[in-house]
This record gives sequence, structure tokens and C-alpha cells, in this order.
Amino acid sequence: MSLFAKIMLIILIVMIVVLVVLYFLGKKAEKKQAEQQEKLDAIKQNVTMLIIDKKHMKLKEAGFPAAVVENTPKYLRRSKVPVVKAKIGPRIMTMMCDEKIFENIPVKKEVKAVISGIYITSVKGLRGPLEAPPKKKKFFDRFKKNNK
Repeated sequence: MSLFAKIMLIILIVMIVVLVVLYFLGKKAEKKQAEQQEKLDAIKQNVTMLIIDKKHMKLKEAGFPAAVVENTPKYLRRSKVPVVKAKIGPRIMTMMCDEKIFENIPVKKEVKAVISGIYITSVKGLRGPLEAPPKKKKFFDRFKKNNK
């Protein structure tokens, strides 16, 4: 067997081992996500709220209770999360939002939202459908439009 064939065989074995490890880690993460989704579904509530402000902020700067910050893993405490400030009944609350629906949340409008604790999982327009935000232009699309 040549030296090249031995090196390629070793690389192939290492790649197979890495793929097997990633497969099992993915299965484990999938189970964790399913458990967390079940917990969110168990405590969800439908609420009418007035959205005051929304922005991406660091977890420490957002004004969440100390228990929320302490229960967050240390490597995620400095990351920016989508934060929504909303008036629910007479109270003004700071809530975290799902990244998928963050762009669809209108500011200074009333919405019907599904919340689980301090986490907003979905929103619907109170009076009609929500307006979809304009899509961002891709880099090359800007040049195509200028040439025409």
C-alpha cells in the first residue's frame, strides 16, 4: 500500500467517526428541543398587547429579572436577543421574542400574541393581518436595478 493510500484511508476513517458523533449529538439536541417545545406549549397563553418598542439587546441590558439572567448559560449572556417592550393590560413588560417572528411584530400597534412566560412565540394582527416587512435587497440585485 502506498503512502498516499494510507493517508486517504486514515482521513476517511476520521471523517466517518466525526459524522457518527455529529449524528448522535444531533439526535440528543433534537430530543432536548422537543422537550422544551412541550414545556412552552404547556404554559402558553393568548394575550392582547400593545407593542411599545422592539430591538436586539444584550441579555443583561434588556432588564430581565435576575433569575432569567442567572439561568442562562454563561456563553449566551453576552449575545444579543430580540427584545420587545409591550403593555399587557396595565403593566409594561419586557419580553423575549422568537427570532422568526421578530421582523413581523409592528411597533405602536395592538396585536394578539401567544406567550409562554416571558417568551413571545407568535403574533397576529388584532384588526386585520399584519403587514409584512419589505424584503432586504441582495447585494447583486442593487446593481441590476441601477443598470436597467
